[in-house]
Amino acid sequence: MRFWDSSAIVSVLLEEAPEADGLRKLLLEEESRPVVAATTEIECVSAIARREREGRLDPPEVEALLVQLDLLASVWAEVPIGPAVRRLARRLLRVHPLRAADALQLASCLALTPDAGPPLAFVSLDDLLNLAARREGLVVVGGR
Repeated sequence: MRFWDSSAIVSVLLEEAPEADGLRKLLLEEESRPVVAATTEIECVSAIARREREGRLDPPEVEALLVQLDLLASVWAEVPIGPAVRRLARRLLRVHPLRAADALQLASCLALTPDAGPPLAFVSLDDLLNLAARREGLVVVGGR
């Protein structure tokens, strides 16, 4: 099972990063449903909308990307942001230089990580978030 940060999902949708093709293949080969934070869909829309406002995407491209996002969202499993995730996010913000949304992403993944057994794979292209994920004992796929 892999946890997908919004940076990896956006990369797959926009095909901007060199890793996009590899991540797309990884996503399509996923044996179980991809797991994401409850904030992922909104973070992805935010990234797409920002590029539209900047003139890097035109309205038809945006609509096509939103359709792709809807298809992905229909199959992924979301981790709800309940008390346990909020507690983890609060701790993460105190020990790692993360933004609030990134802390929620990482906390959502950590909330699913079993105490025993192999760690969950964390798929992300955010280098700062990946550093925090590694320090928390996760296996990171993508980025540095």
